[in-house]
Amino acid sequence: MVIAIGFEGSANKLGIGIIRDNTILSNVRHTYITPPGEGFLPKETAIHHRAHVLEVLKQALHDAKLTMNDIDIICYTKGPGMGAPLTVLAIVARTVAQLYNKPIIAVNHCIGHIEMGKLITGSDNPVILYVSGGNTQIIAYSRQRYRIFGETIDIAVGNCLDRFARLLKLSNDPSPGYNIEQMAKKGTKLASLPYTVKGMDVSFSGILSHIEERLDDWLNSNKYTKEDLCFSLQETTFSMLIEITERAMAHVGSSEVLIVGGVGCNERLQEMMNIMCKERKAILYATDERFCIDNGVMIAVAGLLQYKSGKATPWLETTCVQRYRTDDVLVSWRQ
Repeated sequence: MVIAIGFEGSANKLGIGIIRDNTILSNVRHTYITPPGEGFLPKETAIHHRAHVLEVLKQALHDAKLTMNDIDIICYTKGPGMGAPLTVLAIVARTVAQLYNKPIIAVNHCIGHIEMGKLITGSDNPVILYVSGGNTQIIAYSRQRYRIFGETIDIAVGNCLDRFARLLKLSNDPSPGYNIEQMAKKGTKLASLPYTVKGMDVSFSGILSHIEERLDDWLNSNKYTKEDLCFSLQETTFSMLIEITERAMAHVGSSEVLIVGGVGCNERLQEMMNIMCKERKAILYATDERFCIDNGVMIAVAGLLQYKSGKATPWLETTCVQRYRTDDVLVSWRQ
């Protein structure tokens, strides 16, 4: 049995998780929440991570009933993500690895989401919809790579939701996307918004521009309520995502879909995807907020797979990169 600890801090979620082989021992997270109408900037997010990382580490060890001496390997997020927050967690992971003389594994954040999703759901070889604040990709495995079949050509769907929430001055607690989801349940009128699918790719920035230009008129004239607009944004963006997911399924002949990433815990997205899957006699796999939202366990899961199939990351390569493509990683643990 191998015990792995994972350090995640690529955006505003600081997470540390511990696993023993495929058993989760602890999963602790602390989120940097900004005031309504404001996003999170790299500098302030890094300050948050520095302020809380040691208490999160202590809690993760306490929950797992372990000490650092019991840990076999240290795993951390190499990228993609925001440079300053990534650096904080990388420094902590490297320091801990040196203090306790443990091997260290640099993990691709996106691969972490995928492998965590597969572990939790038991899915075999699904088409993966990866949707978060920083990424929107349609992925399928082929020849030891997770191949990107389609993606956003501008901003991620999570970023689109976050920026829309800022326009409406919605709270960031617990997250903008969650608050949009709750308001959307009360929406009744569907506003016509740009629907931009280009082959296997999608675009979300035009939707934001369209809403921003008309928002005051719509609200002041009572044409649409804030709830209507939340409902409309979800229905439009999620429909786009389901279209390209279904196209990818047809292309690779898959009968499984796995949704991962922070936006993946949206119940309406799961409901819409499930309708499509039933029509195709396919199976939908999804998880809840414990594992969809960025967490340290997913880094430990992917890091442990890398470690068992190869070797630790050389010290000179334990760096961070803000842009780190999913298909850049050799998936050595799959044949």
